[in-house]
Amino acid sequence: MKIFAIPVENGILNNHFGHSKQFALVAVEDNKIVSDTILDAPPHQPGLLPRWLADEGATDIIVGGIGQQAVDIFKVNNIKVHIGALPKNAHELVNDYINEKLVIDQNKCDH
Repeated sequence: MKIFAIPVENGILNNHFGHSKQFALVAVEDNKIVSDTILDAPPHQPGLLPRWLADEGATDIIVGGIGQQAVDIFKVNNIKVHIGALPKNAHELVNDYINEKLVIDQNKCDH
């Protein structure tokens, strides 16, 4: 099973990972979405969100923009980071990944 973590605002990918107040967690089994939930993020502190998402069971994260420190923490926790996704809702992004159609652009973060 894979669990995708996606920073969202009003159900759509939030391009600013570290400032996201909510995350969608979407579970996939046998290339099908089997569950999803929206979690309120803890208050922003450098390095906290990657560890929190690892504790929540995330195996992958789809983001628009993210800083290098967060990427490094995800990698230490064996979480695959897909950077540069375009704004869509969480289900669309995960289905695009499943169908090998996830469009990746440039990292929208500059730190």
